[in-house]
Amino acid sequence: MTESEFNEVADAVFQRIELAIDDSDAGIDYDSNGTVLEMEFADGSKVIVNRHVPNREIWLAAKSGGFHYALQDGSWLSQRDGSELFDKLGELVQLGSGKKLDF
Repeated sequence: MTESEFNEVADAVFQRIELAIDDSDAGIDYDSNGTVLEMEFADGSKVIVNRHVPNREIWLAAKSGGFHYALQDGSWLSQRDGSELFDKLGELVQLGSGKKLDF
């Protein structure tokens, strides 16, 4: 995948996340500059979504750890634990906000 192709699919990931947050009633504060999306919860905890262009990966960072996702057969999967990006993000957001979001 070229850098341009990666950035195009990563843009879609960020847009999908932002739309899910905006459409929810979870009251999640977030800030996005296009390459990093930071969510902050009422308890002060955060989840950070970051694109890592050199590896063509989307990274999640939270109190519970860091997670790296690469696009494989149309899904963003972790080679470490096999988790899917949007499922893991949903778990992390639920831990921080107490609300279940479907991305």
